[in-house]
Amino acid sequence: MAPTGAVLIARALHELGVKVIFGLVGIPVVQIAEEAIALGIRFIAFRNEQAASYAATAYGYLTGRPGVCLVVGGPGVLHAMAGIGNSSANAFPMLILAGSSETHLATKGAFQEMDAISLLTPHTKISIRSGSDSIPQSITNAYRTSWYGRGGTGFVDLPADVIQSEGEESSTTIVPAAPRAAADPEKITAIVELLKSAKAPLVVVGKGAAYAQAESSIRKLINQTNIPFLPTPMGKGVLPDSHPSNTATARSTALKGADVVLILGARLNWILHFGEEPKWNGAVKIIQVDISAEELGKNNGNPELGIIGDINVVATQLISALKGWKYNTSSDYIRALKTSTIKNEATSAKAAKMDKIPMTYGRTFDVIKQTLHRLSPPEDGGVVYVSEGANTMDISRSVFPVEHPRLRLDAGTYATMGVGLGYAIAAHCAYNLPSPEGSTTSSLRKKIICLEGDSAFGFSLPEVETMARYGMDILIFVVNNGGVYHGDSADGDAWLKLQENSKAGNTQGGLRSTSLGFEVGYEKVAEMCGGKGYLVRTPEELAKATEEGYNAQVPVVVNIIIEAGQAKKLVSHSSYDQIPLVNSCKGIRMAKQF
Repeated sequence: MAPTGAVLIARALHELGVKVIFGLVGIPVVQIAEEAIALGIRFIAFRNEQAASYAATAYGYLTGRPGVCLVVGGPGVLHAMAGIGNSSANAFPMLILAGSSETHLATKGAFQEMDAISLLTPHTKISIRSGSDSIPQSITNAYRTSWYGRGGTGFVDLPADVIQSEGEESSTTIVPAAPRAAADPEKITAIVELLKSAKAPLVVVGKGAAYAQAESSIRKLINQTNIPFLPTPMGKGVLPDSHPSNTATARSTALKGADVVLILGARLNWILHFGEEPKWNGAVKIIQVDISAEELGKNNGNPELGIIGDINVVATQLISALKGWKYNTSSDYIRALKTSTIKNEATSAKAAKMDKIPMTYGRTFDVIKQTLHRLSPPEDGGVVYVSEGANTMDISRSVFPVEHPRLRLDAGTYATMGVGLGYAIAAHCAYNLPSPEGSTTSSLRKKIICLEGDSAFGFSLPEVETMARYGMDILIFVVNNGGVYHGDSADGDAWLKLQENSKAGNTQGGLRSTSLGFEVGYEKVAEMCGGKGYLVRTPEELAKATEEGYNAQVPVVVNIIIEAGQAKKLVSHSSYDQIPLVNSCKGIRMAKQF
């Protein structure tokens, strides 16, 4: 008897080396999942396709191979589009397989009928509808296309009749890692001369360098040359945060003072202020190294200085060409960086020790950091940090040091809220399953730590049940100030009065658009799923919950009540100019993700 399409799809994935599929099944894709499980592929069933697609993108980033997501057609595809956007914006490789209605019912209003190919073609690297005679070829083509070059999404539409009927057997072509491109030797010579002549050189290390697993060559480059470096948020760990050449605590000074900047795996977008004044030196020479030619020369980049190539290969070329040369670390630029670092670290240390109830962000993160460092020192590389939420992500990024690559995930280029729990599940699968596919410079089992703003947590909180179902011991901190950015009130009675005014339709004295519920019991989400929940208000309670949560074998949610911050001002993410809130003299502060 000839195999069904579902069998052939599962076999194709297995032969491509796929070990984990993230998704949410229904008619007609459930049989694909069952056949994949029968072949030894793990299927992680989510509560929402959006979170599943986010997990697949993160898995692609952490493993260096496309993450796979399986969803139903119609609304399942629409929900998964969030992950497609995330994949495209961050250049994370992902393969999405989606069911669809029977081919002979097209345009008749079939069950969950939707022309997914037309919808997704502008947003993916490739979108294919498979036939019964082309299943392995379609999946292999989409898998390879999503992976090679700049990462993105490959989409395969699988009609119900193709899944359920008998298909034609054929072998799946194994897809090796993409060939690595080197830079033109003449271009390397020119770049080397530019770096050697610089009075204030800087290397920016982005998450593209982390995805490329280029830590070995980049560490050698920096150690050999003493050039200062600045990591982007997810570029942290490619070089240890403790490295003496790290300028992260003097970021503004580093960017403004640099006259030659070598960018490895980062883009000149909003995170790096487009490479433009006033954040950057107006006369700066920017050298971009990217696998995507389209990025070279973008914004303030100079295409004549740009290099198309694999970061590992290009860094190795630079190491060879710069042999015997070291940057003078007694320069004015280094002195300015040290002065700025001392000032900023003193400010951070003061904020970390501010003792008040409700706690501040700084105090909250300091307690968590001190407890975690005692349980798992950063140099061991035993913790993965996943962070999302405006202030939570912004402030925590500089608090928790990362010594190894690919141990920090956040909202990324798209500043996507809602990725946190999906990312955490992906990290658990990448690092903690048998024969893990995730790669870092530490082989320890990882404790996955989620630092969630209360608003961000709300996007995907049902996935705590997913964690519990699969026995994932993920520790989640919900930093609860009762609002998006900031809450409306530090007092329950005052909040209820605001609520009553809103219910009555009053235009003054009601809840703001940024308001969330007052002291919502988020810890109960874990408890109802078989995990553990903690409600904490003091440093002592937080330290105890952190230690117990770290040692727990089930998902844990620590609900931290912090200051509402209702008197803070709203600041624009691009200019940080104050913007008044309508109907209120009080304000809030937007996130700055660097």
